[in-house]
Amino acid sequence: MKSFAHFLLILILAYLAGMVLPWWSAPLTAFLVTLLLPLSPGKSFFSAFMSIFVLWLVLAFYMDVRNDHLLANRMSEMILHVKSAPLMGVVSAFLGALVAGLAASTAAFVRAVKTAA
Repeated sequence: MKSFAHFLLILILAYLAGMVLPWWSAPLTAFLVTLLLPLSPGKSFFSAFMSIFVLWLVLAFYMDVRNDHLLANRMSEMILHVKSAPLMGVVSAFLGALVAGLAASTAAFVRAVKTAA
């Protein structure tokens, strides 16, 4: 239950922060939420990873549909050398989720060191 609250809080706060701040607000949100709601490093990584992955994947597909797949197709041809808009969304969601997961596990390790000292 604590992991689901962690997941949901990161998802909601990262969405709200992303409306006014740059992309790095998602890892910052994951870091701060993990400091407030302590989980083990593994659970915090997985929770933050999944919440940002879901959020960025949904947002990428929403924006992709709104512009008729033009930008994602061009970017995927340029970066991945394949014309696949969904693959571009999955790759960008994975990268954002990886950074957020590492930020959350860092916060869990910081909290563990702080309590041990």
